[in-house]
Amino acid sequence: MKKYIIKRLLQLIPILFGITLLTFVLMHTSSVDAVDMMEQNTGMAWTEEQKAAAREELGLDKSVPVQYLNWVGNMLKGDMGTSYISGQPVLQMFLEKLPMTIYLTITSVLMTIALSIPLGILSAVRKNRFTDYFIRILSFIGNSMPGFFVALLLMYLFSLKLGWFPVMGSGQGWKSIVLPTLTLAIAMSAKYTRQIRATVLEELKKDYVVGARARGIRERKILVGSVLKASMLTIVTLLSLSIGSLLGGTAIVESIFMWDGVGKMAVDAILTRDYPVIQVYVVWMAIIYVMVNLVTDIIYHYLDPRIRLQENP
Repeated sequence: MKKYIIKRLLQLIPILFGITLLTFVLMHTSSVDAVDMMEQNTGMAWTEEQKAAAREELGLDKSVPVQYLNWVGNMLKGDMGTSYISGQPVLQMFLEKLPMTIYLTITSVLMTIALSIPLGILSAVRKNRFTDYFIRILSFIGNSMPGFFVALLLMYLFSLKLGWFPVMGSGQGWKSIVLPTLTLAIAMSAKYTRQIRATVLEELKKDYVVGARARGIRERKILVGSVLKASMLTIVTLLSLSIGSLLGGTAIVESIFMWDGVGKMAVDAILTRDYPVIQVYVVWMAIIYVMVNLVTDIIYHYLDPRIRLQENP
């Protein structure tokens, strides 16, 4: 297991370099750079001499390969660069935004678990009954609605009409997190409820469930003690995918609700051609997905005895 973990961590190195190189090249294909965006933000026309001086100061006058190598060299030293727009250290900006994204990730995952697992199990147990049809219809509707539409719908209903929660921002305590969390949880729960239902239905057909019922074991004990445990691999996989994407920052939701996380930071950086910020975000996303997949594999190792038997025949 230790060798496997070390191998996966070493695989992160070429993945990081490949992703950052591709992103760096694509960003520099645009005809507009950070200096042009800075000029637009000031509202004043800059002379060509001023633009040239600004590009020289930011290192944008060099070729793309040289800029990339300089960036990689500084990154290996722990220097992620300075934002072209705000002038702040990029790593400091990122660390300031990250707690808000982690907060939103935790609340969204917890709400998704609270909704999707009970609904998925209930739908499977009540197969082809009214409850099953009702839950499946809700899941279909939740899957069909785009995230931005759900966000605007919740904002209109609970903020503008009922006035229960703030329209946007993150400065009003726990109320600020409710609508962004609900927006993300609705989409994830709608998708995961159907998958959990399918997994539970498959487990209910297996011989060990039939045998347990024949021995007179209560249905609730079978579901909780055996079926749910056997379905944990599917649930863990779903949650790991969600955590990876959420930790990367859900750009649309964070932008709509003005939630000050890394997703909104990345969107703002893309709009202003703030290359150092974009690169840090790309590195973060690559690390997150590799680490989440690694943790998922480790959890598989302990949840599924078949994997341990394959490793130790």
